[in-house]
Amino acid sequence: MADFSQTRSLFKIPDGVIYLDGNSLGALPLAVPARVNSMIEAEWGQELIRGWNSAGWMVQPRRVGDRIARLIGAAPGTVVMGDTLSIKVYQALAAALSLNPGRRVILSDSGNFPSDLYMAQGLVRTLGDRATLKVVEPEAVEAAIDDSVAVLMLTEVDYRTGRMHDMKALTKKAHDAGALAVWDLAHSAGAVPVDLAGADADFAVGCTYKYLNGGPGAPAFIYVAPRHADVAPPALSGWMGHEAPFAFDLDYRPGGGIERMRIGTPPIIALAALDAALDAWDGVSMQEVRKASIALSELFIAEVEKRCPSLTLASPRDASRRGSQVSFRHPDGYAIMRALIARGVIGDFRAPDALRFGFTPLYIGEAEVRGAVDILEEVLAKKLWDKPEYRQKELVT
Repeated sequence: MADFSQTRSLFKIPDGVIYLDGNSLGALPLAVPARVNSMIEAEWGQELIRGWNSAGWMVQPRRVGDRIARLIGAAPGTVVMGDTLSIKVYQALAAALSLNPGRRVILSDSGNFPSDLYMAQGLVRTLGDRATLKVVEPEAVEAAIDDSVAVLMLTEVDYRTGRMHDMKALTKKAHDAGALAVWDLAHSAGAVPVDLAGADADFAVGCTYKYLNGGPGAPAFIYVAPRHADVAPPALSGWMGHEAPFAFDLDYRPGGGIERMRIGTPPIIALAALDAALDAWDGVSMQEVRKASIALSELFIAEVEKRCPSLTLASPRDASRRGSQVSFRHPDGYAIMRALIARGVIGDFRAPDALRFGFTPLYIGEAEVRGAVDILEEVLAKKLWDKPEYRQKELVT
């Protein structure tokens, strides 16, 4: 198995902290502050408006997109950055529906991230009787794919439990039924090997502030399969997706290929942070990351079940069926997580009762896993969580 000690030295982890929440917000890569400061001082400060040309700001969404493409099994020129994940979901879903005009059903599952479903609901309201959203249980997705479905929209890895869909098999089932497939890679990119080209996915979207360590609110990405790139109609036709943005035409003409999925002015400071964060991935194999994350999560599950019997595993036991996170259930899960965080073990909580832990081999190893279980065992055995301050809900859980 690969030795990740070198990549661990590239991240800032505060003293006394075991960070098991990279599935929600990645740790700070040490290279980011200097890169952002350089962008602000040398590029923005010295070049001013000239930076769009001299510093390459205009092409940065495509260039950074190509760096992410390598990690998700996509060809160069098929991924572009910008906006938030919810916006990218809307773009991909609207484009896929437009490419399948004879049908109106969007099929998703109840394990999808709620924001994806909200965006689908909003699109359905806009389209009226031209579209409808059908939501089934995750286990019922395959059987629900039939000739009424226009678009299959799924998150590959369930945000609550880490349960993982079979992207290749479900995409094939969708295509065989005449549907298109849109995949959300929020909990996949940088966590598990993804092969968008090999799976023949039509569209994919994802965020970069989790396993890719781009920072809070880091820009999202969208992938469009080459066969759709020049025909997918942009529902959000912003000026940066225009064929000639600086012609300032009054009528929209979509740009060529993935460029048409750009919308507004890109967040250059945030892209500088993400670009620096991606340096940690240079030379890193996603297959080796996967091996390490499985080993860490298997160790965690075994130790928790041996030492913390009041917790119930909520994630698939089969490592091949889950992503790089593990969830355990407890009726007082929120208070337990607050007590853990107070003692330096940072995970997070997802309603109604899930304690969620992420395993990021780039900066987490076996020692951190064992140390986290030591503290979890103590919190449970001594009921250290049973305090009013730990039951008080914060704005972000």
